[in-house]
Amino acid sequence: MYSPALGIDIGGSGIKFGIVDIEQGTLIGERIKVDTPYPSTPDAIASVIREVVSALDWKGDRIGVGFPAIIQDGVSLTATNIDKSWIGVNSEELFHKTTGHRYYVMNDADAAGIAERKYGRIKNVRGTVLMLTLGTGIGSALFYDGKLIPNTEFGHIEYRGDLAEHWVSNQARKDRALEYDDWAKELADFLEYMILLFSPRLIVLGGGVSSNFDVLKHHFTHLRAPVVSASAYNDAGIIGAALVAYPELLEAFV
Repeated sequence: MYSPALGIDIGGSGIKFGIVDIEQGTLIGERIKVDTPYPSTPDAIASVIREVVSALDWKGDRIGVGFPAIIQDGVSLTATNIDKSWIGVNSEELFHKTTGHRYYVMNDADAAGIAERKYGRIKNVRGTVLMLTLGTGIGSALFYDGKLIPNTEFGHIEYRGDLAEHWVSNQARKDRALEYDDWAKELADFLEYMILLFSPRLIVLGGGVSSNFDVLKHHFTHLRAPVVSASAYNDAGIIGAALVAYPELLEAFV
């Protein structure tokens, strides 16, 4: 029996907090969302975490975090949708010094994928599965026979002469003033390209747009691989982040 865990999902535009029932993979109570500070420096984000964790009066010793960067041993190796000063920073150590809790940090899309792998769409699916989180950028989580291949960052591949996320992220949709239908057609073209590269048996879409999946899904029916929404929608990142705080539960698929 595992105690509830606090998950933090840090994104380019917002930071979400939620207490998660680890047994069920569901939120306990309402999630909290605050704007990502600008500039999104380590000190600025640590300050936000300090304020919210204090307001929650969190008594648990562990906190899991999904972070928008390549993460190795707690260290940020990239910073695309967050301030460049994060590169080389050990986020686990920084957050521990900030609140005194023990932190476990993973790439944010990988964390969302972990939630879907344990509780949702990716559970018991063999072969290659691709999850994409569509928000300020495009995060990705790649699984083979249930095992995570971490830090893939497919939103940064070259697509139409630019980064893929500059074409088909949710932020790109807003920046280009596209209606959902027009954007979904372009997203379908990108998914077709990803299918050509990886031949996944399943594609799972998460992030902010996943709650609108029902009005988008007809654009994906012609694709060779089925496309579904994350079962936890935009909460998958919080749930996965909380799960990351229990490394012993990840051994089967990390």
